[in-house]
Amino acid sequence: MRDEALLAQSEAQLARDRAQAEYMQATAQRNGELVERGIISKDLAQQSQSQALANAAAVKADQAAIESARAQLAAQQAVVDNAQVQLTYTTIRSPINGRTGNLMMKPGNLATANATELVTIAQVEPVYVTFAIPATHLPSIRGHVASNPLSVVAAPQDAEAQPATGALAFVDNSVDPSTDTIKLKARFDNADHRLWPGQFARVNLRVTTLQNAVVVPNQAIQTGQEGQFVFVVKPDATVEQRTVSVAQRVNDDVVVEKGLRPGETIVTEGQLRLEPGSKVQTGGGEGGGGGRGQGRGGRGRRGGNPSAS
Repeated sequence: MRDEALLAQSEAQLARDRAQAEYMQATAQRNGELVERGIISKDLAQQSQSQALANAAAVKADQAAIESARAQLAAQQAVVDNAQVQLTYTTIRSPINGRTGNLMMKPGNLATANATELVTIAQVEPVYVTFAIPATHLPSIRGHVASNPLSVVAAPQDAEAQPATGALAFVDNSVDPSTDTIKLKARFDNADHRLWPGQFARVNLRVTTLQNAVVVPNQAIQTGQEGQFVFVVKPDATVEQRTVSVAQRVNDDVVVEKGLRPGETIVTEGQLRLEPGSKVQTGGGEGGGGGRGQGRGGRGRRGGNPSAS
């Protein structure tokens, strides 16, 4: 305010001195004409001319004072702007929406800029789940993630675990050579706060869906000198040893890529007592030492208790 008042005073002084200078300049011109006509003395005309020059100099001085006042006002405005910026630093705004944890500082504690931790904010909507998979699956994931987001299901490890569904959001740019795994991240909206920051969860990543796959129980697959095989029950109740090609395992099931047709009956228990051509029968007798299931498009199932004969 003081600098603004000084600027206004300098501008008023300039206006007064400028009017006075114009008056004295006009007076000097009139006196010059009167001297030529012999009405007044030359000395009086020279005094008028000197006064006009003095007033013109005063006008220039006033203009310089105004420029100085304006510069001072601009400097003070810069100080005010800087103070306003510093004032905004006293209010801390979080760049994310989340939940605050324990307060690290209390009123009166000494805090150092960029060194003191005040509080930790954890984002809960959305939340990201980090997990690792074997690097052998990386080509398959890269091939599918480019065309369609991969579905990820996470289930918290608690008594009432309810799975949450999200989507794969991040694939790390390098494989961990110590574990031969690659880190992935999945994004979950988490509107119901089912997942909590720092919590452990079981994660299932669905890379693709095998249509019309033949699935059998894991225990039906046997390993011999010629590779993996199953015992298939023929219509005459005898068993046939069939070599199969296993694609992948899913929990307790196995996807058979080659060697089985949907609907065929296979033996799931007691294979050590069987050989090609052995006859089996289904029944609940005490001697029933075998079991059989059906290979079909979908999940395998167990049948009765066939016994070898």
